[in-house]
Amino acid sequence: MSEQRFGEYVLVRKEGHVAEFVLDRPKAMNAVSSAMARSIGDACAALAADPEVRVTVLTSSNDRAFCVGADLKERNSFTDAELVRQRPTARAAYTGVLELPMPTVAAVHGFALGGGYELALACDLIVADATTVVGLPEVSVGVIPGGGGTQLLPRRVGAARAAELVFTARRVESAEARELGLVDVVAEDARAAALELAGRIAANSPVGLRAAKKAMRLGQGLDLRAGLEVEDAAWRSVAFSGDRAEGVAAFNEKRKPEWPGE
Repeated sequence: MSEQRFGEYVLVRKEGHVAEFVLDRPKAMNAVSSAMARSIGDACAALAADPEVRVTVLTSSNDRAFCVGADLKERNSFTDAELVRQRPTARAAYTGVLELPMPTVAAVHGFALGGGYELALACDLIVADATTVVGLPEVSVGVIPGGGGTQLLPRRVGAARAAELVFTARRVESAEARELGLVDVVAEDARAAALELAGRIAANSPVGLRAAKKAMRLGQGLDLRAGLEVEDAAWRSVAFSGDRAEGVAAFNEKRKPEWPGE
């Protein structure tokens, strides 16, 4: 296992082809300050450029929260001009997670509120446990979800359900969150379950995984005909790859593939 720290508040552990992206500001329940946002963006840039990483799992070092969202104590100290200058830094953190090219899994333990839940929404899959509480409460403090929540939540649960959750600012516990589709899996241990899921995903072709994710992301919101063109382009990008040749050979030879990753 290797470890790399990005600033003070993000730790990335890599074991095999799985990266664990640890939000590591436990004393503040991972409230996203400007410094932490920069660290998230830097870590995402490094992971995106790492061809060995097939799956990234987003976790927390805090035993009560995944992430409670923006650091409102810091925000309270900002002038209007400082808030405007800070916006690109904050936005880059959420976009960085959203645009990671490999499959991503959020392991949510405890509170995932506001920007914290938006970090989870930026992942492809969300694994929770019995302690999980999610929500987008931004309108209760006079703003709106600004880390992708107004766009990602409707895509996950539908426009009307997202509207109810955003407009009421209510918090949702794990059982209801699973029922509503706010999380995908509720497990006894979210981190362990997410890492186990990541291991199963990572056994597959890294070229295929990235192309499949790209096709699904780019195809969202398109009509079927346009979506199928996106899929065809993604298929062409992998059809003549080394991974495709190895996958077919391994299947015919009844062995596990050894993916070249190209």
